[in-house]
Amino acid sequence: MEFKDVLEEARKCMGKCKACPICNGMACKNMIPGPGAKGVGDTAIRNYEKWQEIRVVMDTLCPKKPVDTSLELFGKKFKYPFFAGPVGAVTNHYSDKYNDLTYNAVLVPGCAEAGIAAFTGDGVDPTVMQDATKAVAENGGLGVPTVKPWNKAQIEEKMALVKASNAFAVAMDIDAAGLPFLKKIVPPAGSKSVEEMKEIIQLAGRPFIIKGIMSVKGALKAKEAGASAIVVSNHGGRVLDQSPATAEVLEEIVTAVKGSMKIFVDGGIRSGIDVFKALALGADAVLIARPYVIATYGGGKEGIALYTAKIGAELADAMEMCGAATLKDITRDMIRK
Repeated sequence: MEFKDVLEEARKCMGKCKACPICNGMACKNMIPGPGAKGVGDTAIRNYEKWQEIRVVMDTLCPKKPVDTSLELFGKKFKYPFFAGPVGAVTNHYSDKYNDLTYNAVLVPGCAEAGIAAFTGDGVDPTVMQDATKAVAENGGLGVPTVKPWNKAQIEEKMALVKASNAFAVAMDIDAAGLPFLKKIVPPAGSKSVEEMKEIIQLAGRPFIIKGIMSVKGALKAKEAGASAIVVSNHGGRVLDQSPATAEVLEEIVTAVKGSMKIFVDGGIRSGIDVFKALALGADAVLIARPYVIATYGGGKEGIALYTAKIGAELADAMEMCGAATLKDITRDMIRK
């Protein structure tokens, strides 16, 4: 199987998702349920387009060295500096080929076998987190359960599952406060104060990643709360229309908090060259969500392996052509905005 075969197979079974050759948000726009974005669908499209406006600077007048794409994070070593992003309610948004249980049962080991890790999703149905953490546990803790910003009692229940899974890190997509089902929860769920987040991070008892940071102000609050990492993310455009692209805000956030926590970024990153651009802007690693759904639906573990190898090879090629032998060698002057 080649990756083009994965795309062809995915088109047969993905419902509203067209498994486009380039996942840029144009074909699905505001299809929710489905893979689209909120409102007019502008934010997901902008995420993709802003990465394309950044150019890479070639420099091959340098010593030839083997390219090392590996990343060390929270005591683990990964083959590449990118991870599969969290996705929930796959049956509702894609098709019934998978449910959240069967999707994570393929995604988590598929990513682990490919040398990376998967962030898993969460949902109203408690079995979503139960099954996600079960998949993480079965793969030696090599996964990042992503908990929604529920009320205190529900967070405590889900953190108990995370601890039992021995996950090497845990995340909370705080930007999920914009999802309709969270707004209806009683007692209230959604946005958290710094003090509330401090309590949640202490409860987790492992490296904690706050996903959904889109400003310096938000990054500084995450730092104050004690986060080990943040994900610069607008939830793929699915929670707020007319948001800036993640590529537009990443650099200023890096300037404010780099060195005090790890910085991830997601949103419209669709190639190894895009990964290179994100690292040049100061990110430590990248999340890629929708394309991993397509890879899983189109080819299962083999699809995940093919997609991971494709992005990894593109990253290695960009590094070699720009004079970076390791991830630490990737610098701001290797790109132009």
